[in-house]
Amino acid sequence: MIEQFEKYFKKLGYTKQTLIQLRVYPLIKQQESVLGLSPTGSGKTVAFLIPSIENLEPGAGSQLLIIEPSQELAIQTSKVARNWANLRGMKTLALTGGANIKRQMERLKKHPEIIVGTAGRIKNLIDDKKLKTHWFKTLIIDEADDLLQGETLTTVREITDDLLSDIQLEFFSATSTPILDELSYWFGNRDIKKVDVRAEDNTQGHVEHGMMNVLRRNRNKMLSRLQHVAGFKALVFFNQTVDLNKTYSYFMHNHYNGVAKLTSDQNQTKRQKAMNDFRLGRVKLLLTTDVAARGLDIAKLPAVVNYDLPDEDIEYVHRVGRTGRMGEDGLVINFGDDHDLRDLRNNILKDYDYDFQNIYFYKNQLVHNIPEGAQQAEKKPESKKTGKRNNSHAKAANHKKSTAKKTNSGKFISNAKPKKKKRGKKKRGKKNKHTKNKGMRHKWNKQDSAGRK
Repeated sequence: MIEQFEKYFKKLGYTKQTLIQLRVYPLIKQQESVLGLSPTGSGKTVAFLIPSIENLEPGAGSQLLIIEPSQELAIQTSKVARNWANLRGMKTLALTGGANIKRQMERLKKHPEIIVGTAGRIKNLIDDKKLKTHWFKTLIIDEADDLLQGETLTTVREITDDLLSDIQLEFFSATSTPILDELSYWFGNRDIKKVDVRAEDNTQGHVEHGMMNVLRRNRNKMLSRLQHVAGFKALVFFNQTVDLNKTYSYFMHNHYNGVAKLTSDQNQTKRQKAMNDFRLGRVKLLLTTDVAARGLDIAKLPAVVNYDLPDEDIEYVHRVGRTGRMGEDGLVINFGDDHDLRDLRNNILKDYDYDFQNIYFYKNQLVHNIPEGAQQAEKKPESKKTGKRNNSHAKAANHKKSTAKKTNSGKFISNAKPKKKKRGKKKRGKKNKHTKNKGMRHKWNKQDSAGRK
């Protein structure tokens, strides 16, 4: 590591390089093509940035191209790259969809040494001859397991074909997929060195994986309750954007200010505001999806909530990797019914050694056990209908509870219904009136009989 970088590395508070940083550094410095595999939060971004930037020549045009799967991750990586590049007097530019393309074209004329962007925007600018490709020495494909699939794989390969044939390729990922074992086939029969430290890395802190039995109709209420837990802040994952928007509307309708959303259909300004508010603690819950939140680095994130359980193990790994980063502790809360939680543990994640534990919300705290007899009391407030009925007939309900008898099944029996009582009073009133008149006539009749005698 060059002297300027070593000083800055220590200034950031790092005492030593992580395993992935140590292993890939000499290979990248020697301009070898590499595949780096390490857990989420183990410092992969710094692992590929430091040696790659050291290989660049200031003022020699755009030499390093980094492709990210989302706008947020591209912006995040460009900020980190800019900090390191500034130490060598070099420029960095982010090229993302949703941003002003004309402004990006103007900035490209300054020939920044480092370009970070999303695949679609980069391909468009290359096709329009606005992004010159003949200077690039290195191409980095971050979150390779995500980018190298479907239509994005085609786009990435097309970008690679537009670059020099001997360009250095770097692939980084937290999880492995079949295509990562076939990179030489897909990218020109190159010799790509594989560095896999997932089994050896110990950078992740203790992450607790909790199972919370919550029916779908009660999940919004449970999210609102979690905001009362001291120090709680979480990324909340949904499988579908339409369900995310419904939950967001629920919170807005009920005037909850501590909730924001991060989705792929938002413009860049709104997405950036949501991220900033969440990082600064202005909101406690950030509703998002796998696509929007892939690879995000949020320092000391306390928790992740799976509002919807993921369909695949890779999705779960990347979601839970947002918490417990760089030695910090973390918490994962999985919502679902008995069947959903059992399927997650026994089928989707059967090849992983996660230690799942039941978790409950009790008195504004998250606990593993609720005191005996208290669990039923916790459930009562969830039924608005029941609560309303009890409020409107509070006195009658208390009277019935104190006087009614229990059957063998434990249910209370009411002796009379309110409507019948009201009707009975009217009948008794009429009957009493007639009885009184009948009694007076009977008295007069007796008096008349006595007078005749």
